[in-house]
Amino acid sequence: VQLQASGGGLVQAGGSLRLSCVASGGTFSSYSMAWFRQAPGKEREFVAAISWNGGRTYYADSVKGRFTISRDNAKNTMYLQMNRLKPEDTAIYYCAADRAPLTVVVLTSGGYDVWGQGTQVTVSS
Repeated sequence: VQLQASGGGLVQAGGSLRLSCVASGGTFSSYSMAWFRQAPGKEREFVAAISWNGGRTYYADSVKGRFTISRDNAKNTMYLQMNRLKPEDTAIYYCAADRAPLTVVVLTSGGYDVWGQGTQVTVSS
């Protein structure tokens, strides 16, 4: 499977962006999926994750209430709706897939074995 992330850009604080991650190949509908981000000089961190059927979602405390993760298995696509963006949300955002089918959602990067190329999100103050 290959993952292609898109939707990043430059936005003012308080604005919104929607990221997309399209999967090609594999069996997207059986994978847990997640978003991670990495800011300059910092380690990659968990943002949000979603179970294979979308029934369970998980968020980092820093984005809870502002970001919403979702997926459309018919379109092999995962989304991250980001509202009320803050300058500290500035980072490269990566989507990731856990190809072990129908498993418990993992909230650490080590649980994901396929990664997209990343999309830059920049929030100006």
